[in-house]
Amino acid sequence: MQKLSIIVPAFNEERTINEVLKILVDLKLYQGVSKEIIIVNDASSDNTRKIIEEFTNNTAKSDIKLINQVVNQGKGAALHLGISEATGDYLIPQDADLELDPADINKLLEKAINEKLDVVYGSRFIEDDANRNLAWMANHLLTYMTNVLGNFKLTDMECCYKLMRTSIAQSLDLKEKRFGFEPEITLKLSKVPNITFDEVSISYEQRTHKEGKKIGWKDGLHALYCLIKYS
Repeated sequence: MQKLSIIVPAFNEERTINEVLKILVDLKLYQGVSKEIIIVNDASSDNTRKIIEEFTNNTAKSDIKLINQVVNQGKGAALHLGISEATGDYLIPQDADLELDPADINKLLEKAINEKLDVVYGSRFIEDDANRNLAWMANHLLTYMTNVLGNFKLTDMECCYKLMRTSIAQSLDLKEKRFGFEPEITLKLSKVPNITFDEVSISYEQRTHKEGKKIGWKDGLHALYCLIKYS
């Protein structure tokens, strides 16, 4: 592996986007793998675009690319665009908040490189499932259905961290423009012949809707629909 593409979809993340980008720029990847950072601003209505532009203008790096959507289309649509622009051997999404620690990207990289895997998912629940709230139960149900329909043994299908070969990601015909991206891409990966797949534990600091979390119960119902549709 020579290069990793990190795709950052961002919509109204003025509180955290600057810190996330700083962490990503400073992050040293496993075995010296190089990186590119592709930011897709999904027509933010706050100061997100301004903050990103100021950051990129003040950062002496040539591996950052900003794409501005004219109309808000959703996280999935932003990721579709980022995937199409990726030039790394592998790619991984990175949410524009601080729920996940970007340092954990190296855990997925290490597993993929050392075990020669095509796909590695992060999991928030392999080692810590103490916070069994409603969101945990919904995710557990969706993950269980994914395992049944896709013949997986996952513990966290909805996790943002999905490291995969760029060639595989770009070969998938992805349709879901919002949070249906997660079940759709997972089930479509299950249909790739001879694909090698595993999971590693990552850390997680959950944020609230007041802090900017956007996914809701309607997205959970749509994820359920997507599992049935793409199975």
